Amino acid sequence: MAALSTAEEWLANANDTINISLVAPSKSGLQNIATFHPKFTYSIFGEEEQIFGYKDLKISLRYRANDMRPHLKTTYSKKFKPIGDAEPTDIVEILQEGKHLPKIAFVKGNDFEDSSKQISDTWTPPGTLHTTIDTPEGQYEVWRGNLADQAVKQLNTRLQIFVPFFIEGGSYIGQDPESDSAELDLSDADRWTLFFLYQKQKVAGDPEKSSYTFVGYATIFRFFYFQPPTPPASPKGEWELPTGDLDLNELPCRTRLSQFIILPPFQGKGVGARLYKTIFEHYHKYPQTHEFTVEDPNEAFDDLRDVCDLEFLRTIPEFDALRVDPSVTIPKKGAIPRLILGGENLERIRLQAKIAPRQFYRVLEMHLMSKLPDSVRPSMALDSEVPSPTKADNHQERLWQLIVKQRLYRHNKDVLSQIEPNERIEKLQQTLGGVELEYARILAAFERSTGHSKPQSTAANGKRKLEDDSASGSSKKARVEDA
Repeated sequence: MAALSTAEEWLANANDTINISLVAPSKSGLQNIATFHPKFTYSIFGEEEQIFGYKDLKISLRYRANDMRPHLKTTYSKKFKPIGDAEPTDIVEILQEGKHLPKIAFVKGNDFEDSSKQISDTWTPPGTLHTTIDTPEGQYEVWRGNLADQAVKQLNTRLQIFVPFFIEGGSYIGQDPESDSAELDLSDADRWTLFFLYQKQKVAGDPEKSSYTFVGYATIFRFFYFQPPTPPASPKGEWELPTGDLDLNELPCRTRLSQFIILPPFQGKGVGARLYKTIFEHYHKYPQTHEFTVEDPNEAFDDLRDVCDLEFLRTIPEFDALRVDPSVTIPKKGAIPRLILGGENLERIRLQAKIAPRQFYRVLEMHLMSKLPDSVRPSMALDSEVPSPTKADNHQERLWQLIVKQRLYRHNKDVLSQIEPNERIEKLQQTLGGVELEYARILAAFERSTGHSKPQSTAANGKRKLEDDSASGSSKKARVEDA
């Protein structure tokens, strides 16, 4: 027990010990803009996220707020003397050998501070200015660049440690997640595009000059999108490969948002949604992109994406007009008829929107649910008087539930086919309850974000209230982070 107590005295929680700060030069030296901690450190310091061998350990990771040049500094009051195999964690060695930080992060503090005084007043982020966003909180700029650009590559190298810090299961660009090697393969750098979000502010006392503060960034990867030939290729083999240079940027592609990070000090202000919309709109207009996808989103990003995608889809008149078809009668046997008014156009609308199938049909279900009669529409509203639904209201609710159950069954067909019919029905009903809760929560967020919310006494009236203990949807591994 004494030995255990002694060992615990030398342990420090890595998440709490690491202080990340954004700093900017001022007349009195470097000025602290914001300080925050990582969310995860297990991929760097082990599953327990513990650092052994120090007392009063502090790890300071300072970033220059504009070009994000990092500087690492560790301090402690006492260091453990090695006994056998027990020795202090070599913090610098772990960060260097794992290539979590660039070499420039390990220079002396004076070098970092002196270089900050020398940075040009005309500095701008790497890449090209993609768009400017004006908000009540100030002006933001989105800069876009290709990873093959050395300046973009340098900034990515400085930022990449935020991926394991804030994305559960996240890995670096070019890293093999199945390998222990820290080597990065950037042979496909030209297929990566990075979007950097900066806050732009006028310099106090000199309105002609501006300063930049890094807010967040996203990485995009392009996959080749195979299209079956129409009409089918000739069976005689008459087709030939094109000759000459082939520009890969002109090939059809599936565009995947791989990493998405808004730093903690800037979360909860809506800037993440603005960045996502900027990226989506860019690739929606890009003729080579046939589908826009997101890699393993977590729940927080899923919510942001759902709200943004619903807002976008409702700008398409054909989508906005979609409703459950109340004239449909469900047969006791045989095939189920089309349940949505205008449903024959769904795939054409999806292809026009360039949204992946699963995401499109989830957002469609949210849209259809929002159009149900008040008496049967699931809602997060509390203390609301719920009128009795009519027979027609119940029929529309049943049709909507059937639409959702059809998708759930297709998605889980292999598992559901192995259980008894009665249990299968019960499982689907439980999952449906979770879907209703999830959609009601997202629709409430949608109303808040788009300014469509009404006073609670009006909006809540007539909606079926959902309790928080309904079954929830499946958890997902997170590669995207924003709150």
